[in-house]
Amino acid sequence: EHKLARALIPLAYVHSSRHLLSLASEIMASSISCSFKPTLRQHSSQASKSRGQPASRAQAAKAKQLSSVHTSFSSAQSKQQLTASRLNSAKVTGRQQIVCKASTNIVAAASAAEPPAEKPWQGAKLKELGYAVAIGTAIWFIPPPAGVAIKAWKLLAIFVATIVGIILQPLPLGAVAMVGLGVSMVTGILTFPAAFSAFATEIPWLIAIAFFLAKGFIKTGLGNRIAYMVVSLFGSTSLGLTYSLVLSELFLAPAIPSLAARAGGIFLPLCKALCTACGSDPKDGTEKKLGSYLMFVMFQASCISSSMFITAMAANPLSVTLAQAAIGHTISWGQWAQAAFVPGIVCLLCMPLILYFIAGPELKDSPEAPAKAKEELEKLGPMTTDEKIMGATLLTTVGLWIAGPSFGIGSVAAALVGLTVLLVTGVVTWKECLAEGGAWDTLTWFAALIAMAAYLNKYGLISWFSAEVVKVVGGLGLAWQPALVVICLIYFYSHYMFASGAAHIGAMYTAFLSVAVACGCPPVVSAILLACFSNLMGCTTHYGIGSAPPFYGTGYVPLAQWWTLGGILSVFYITVWFGVGAVWWKMIGLY
Repeated sequence: EHKLARALIPLAYVHSSRHLLSLASEIMASSISCSFKPTLRQHSSQASKSRGQPASRAQAAKAKQLSSVHTSFSSAQSKQQLTASRLNSAKVTGRQQIVCKASTNIVAAASAAEPPAEKPWQGAKLKELGYAVAIGTAIWFIPPPAGVAIKAWKLLAIFVATIVGIILQPLPLGAVAMVGLGVSMVTGILTFPAAFSAFATEIPWLIAIAFFLAKGFIKTGLGNRIAYMVVSLFGSTSLGLTYSLVLSELFLAPAIPSLAARAGGIFLPLCKALCTACGSDPKDGTEKKLGSYLMFVMFQASCISSSMFITAMAANPLSVTLAQAAIGHTISWGQWAQAAFVPGIVCLLCMPLILYFIAGPELKDSPEAPAKAKEELEKLGPMTTDEKIMGATLLTTVGLWIAGPSFGIGSVAAALVGLTVLLVTGVVTWKECLAEGGAWDTLTWFAALIAMAAYLNKYGLISWFSAEVVKVVGGLGLAWQPALVVICLIYFYSHYMFASGAAHIGAMYTAFLSVAVACGCPPVVSAILLACFSNLMGCTTHYGIGSAPPFYGTGYVPLAQWWTLGGILSVFYITVWFGVGAVWWKMIGLY
């Protein structure tokens, strides 16, 4: 065993095997403990007893005395041997402990000698990053078309690469956007004030503050209370629950012109509370139970409802102003609402059903849900002080969103009033706001895209694109009906280049409306159709309209699914507006 142990130790060092070292130490310890077994020598006294003649009394006494001395000597000798045996055993035990301790030290030394395991790669996904860089580089080195400035073309390359990066996600969205801004500044395409100009605009900050308000809505339990109330009334089926929220969105849309505030400040926290109450959370992999369906339906509903009223989206009045300048006709609130009502209602009613069949929730029917929701409401008891503060704050904020513009109070100012109340009262702490990673990430990537898209327009790329469309469509010699279809399709799907509806309207609305009128299209129909499409086109991406980032930021819907479903629904919306809308506009005499 000693030889085997001594042979194993060098082998263990050669192969850097901790297992072989451990085995060698065990064999050595075992061999030592088995080799040293203390034994006591047994001494036999050979006393011959004479059975001869009887001895005299003197001889008997002497014999007895000698026997007693021999017994005492034997006893002393036995004690001495026992003591020696114990000492020997203690020495063996000490040796064994020394050997075992040495073996342990050998194993520990071998473990320390082993190189540390390499950490897994925590950087970017190199394959996806390579795709984004390759596409951007290819556009960068293609000569720009005639009439396009070098700066505009190179910024387009960076913008496209950033969009591809946001789609493939080699890094988190905010990180991809910061890389894009960094490249634009290092190459001299954008200055620092230009690259970060959108961080001083309202929409990104309004979206971030909406996340903080939603935090208080959930934290206080007010969100759960309202969610249970809604479920108790409409929660027997997922469709019933969804339609109750869609109709609520439609009723509030005309009163709240900020789409980001309406989506992020009111319906986002309510939807999150409903999903949590139904056991659907992306953190534990149950987003498909209800959340992915409900979040995407409510996002699409916000796009539809904002297209139905002038006051449902902040950029709609811009369309009215540009239309008045282009065709000399002012679109009234009633005329817009009348023209958009029928196609809008058809889209609102059919969209949840379409998504229900192609990407429906796992939880479809829950007849026990209303009763369970009522039980949960009873368990919650009366409203707490924090809930009352949160409720009053939310009502105040919504009231300022509705009436604030009349007093010069903007959407962000109204949201900051609500956040201030929550911070001062301790309903939400600043540490909790800092911990809302989704808010800061959304603020970063959305502001970066807005800045790039704005400077694509300032550098003249969008005006060049509009002029080329005018030239092509005008030269086709089409009748006004197919010409209007072509113009609207190009206008709709060019929104992939924009991160803001207002920017798209400002850059392309007048040019495309002028082309439509030149091709013989009815002026009012063309103006209203392009204005409504300025809202509906936001359905395609997670950055194209103010309501997209809040809903996407919850993590319920993967990016690929978001874009795929958005593309499918865009075809449906266009079909409805050109089909049902055309019939309706003929009936009400728009053309």
